[in-house]
Amino acid sequence: QVHLVESGGGLVQPGGSLRLSCAASGIIFRINVMGWYRQAPGKQRELVAIITPGGHTNYDDSVKGRFTISRDNAKNTVSLQMNSLKPEDTAVYYCNSKTPYDLGYWGQGTQVTVSS
Repeated sequence: QVHLVESGGGLVQPGGSLRLSCAASGIIFRINVMGWYRQAPGKQRELVAIITPGGHTNYDDSVKGRFTISRDNAKNTVSLQMNSLKPEDTAVYYCNSKTPYDLGYWGQGTQVTVSS
């Protein structure tokens, strides 16, 4: 079965940094588009960043220049380096895996709180 497990969330001050990781199993990792999404209370889940099997990346405008998504196909992991964090980045962050042939899979989420 497919399992996506996020880690690395926590409490950080504005301007600080966190690095999130997602470990995947049950998929052919190298052919999956991997993504990070986030959801704040009372709001819709939104795309933060994606990375294709070939390493192409796309970011939401709100995180461009601050966040970096990367993948390690040998370890079946995808990471999100978050710098210059703002209070509006506070959300539960979810890992996602997707191919053109399935509906995608989600991790359980990890809480990121940016507050002084």
